[in-house]
Amino acid sequence: MCIDTILISPISYTKQITGNTMNIYVGNLPWSIRDEELENLFAEHGTVESAKVITERHTNRSRGFGFVEMSSGAEEAIAALNDAEVEGRKLVVNESKPK
Repeated sequence: MCIDTILISPISYTKQITGNTMNIYVGNLPWSIRDEELENLFAEHGTVESAKVITERHTNRSRGFGFVEMSSGAEEAIAALNDAEVEGRKLVVNESKPK
């Protein structure tokens, strides 16, 4: 018996279904910002599918960057938030590049 199974992560599945989401890199984040605050920052400009601040595995401290996936308003968010100051730090915001 042969069973063909394709495992798809929820994020890649979303991309396959909608085909129009954009993954955005956000750098130079304030150390205090968390996922929900990052999502709220981008939600003012469009529809946020996910927002994740990258943290150190052992200490759970922010590494100062994150990723936001948007299904609408991504270009507007990049234009509005790149070089914007949040808690005294100028954000670096651009389309995420594949590894």
